[in-house]
Amino acid sequence: MAEYAADLQRQGVTLGLVPTMGYLHEGHLSLVRLLEGRCDLKAASIFVNPIQFGQDEDLGRYPRDEERDLELLAEAGCGLVFCPDAADMYPSGFRTSVEVDTLSQPMCGRFRPGHFSGVATVVLKLFNLTRCSVAAFGLKDYQQAQILRRMVEDLNLPVELLFGETIREQDGLALSTRNAYLSPRERETAQAVPKALEWARRRASEDIRDCTELSRGISSILTSRPEVRVQYVELVDPESLEPRNQVGERVLVAVAAFVGTTRLIDNLIVGPGSTMKPIHGVNV
Repeated sequence: MAEYAADLQRQGVTLGLVPTMGYLHEGHLSLVRLLEGRCDLKAASIFVNPIQFGQDEDLGRYPRDEERDLELLAEAGCGLVFCPDAADMYPSGFRTSVEVDTLSQPMCGRFRPGHFSGVATVVLKLFNLTRCSVAAFGLKDYQQAQILRRMVEDLNLPVELLFGETIREQDGLALSTRNAYLSPRERETAQAVPKALEWARRRASEDIRDCTELSRGISSILTSRPEVRVQYVELVDPESLEPRNQVGERVLVAVAAFVGTTRLIDNLIVGPGSTMKPIHGVNV
């Protein structure tokens, strides 16, 4: 990959990258399309990154279907797919990691120690190996997006970052590879997550400015379904991810919850200054 990327660079061919862990859905494919007109060659990587999984997380059972993924990427106009092995990415003696302080600590960082270091490390390696000039990520993983923005800026990386809006199912549930774990009953229960976010969007733009009050309302909607176990509900500054007491113009509402054994995350920027569209298919 490194040799091929160097050859492309010598030819003046610019490469755009969508890093993925495979088992693709429309959210990933929308990011490939986001690269249109921003590079000469659209590329993706498929790599289930072991160093971003905790000891008791789902690395072993994470869904995989490389043949299907390659077909979908070809249909989306992807001209190159990089599928490395873990042993090649992390050979014997590998000791280096990338840590983005502060932004990695709240929200998911409190419950997944080492996760964002694993993400930043693999993304930096992918940037170096592919020599991409532009890369696209989804905003469903909002904290990840902010961490990667900071890494690119702090390390002076010559990569333009593009971020695609969260793609949702018809009932409002954010598309996620882990949705495949949900049973039909759990799938219906999971609709409580977008319902809570849409409630927050409406109330924050109308009459509620206190973040504690919004947090209570969101938690109440989530816990109205006994099958939902809330991990966190946080209202934070969209840039710094620091906790906020008042909505102001905009505030990020971030949620993590378990439905059965499946962990779901979602977020929405709410407030009178937010430009985020309503979540369609949700009854509040």
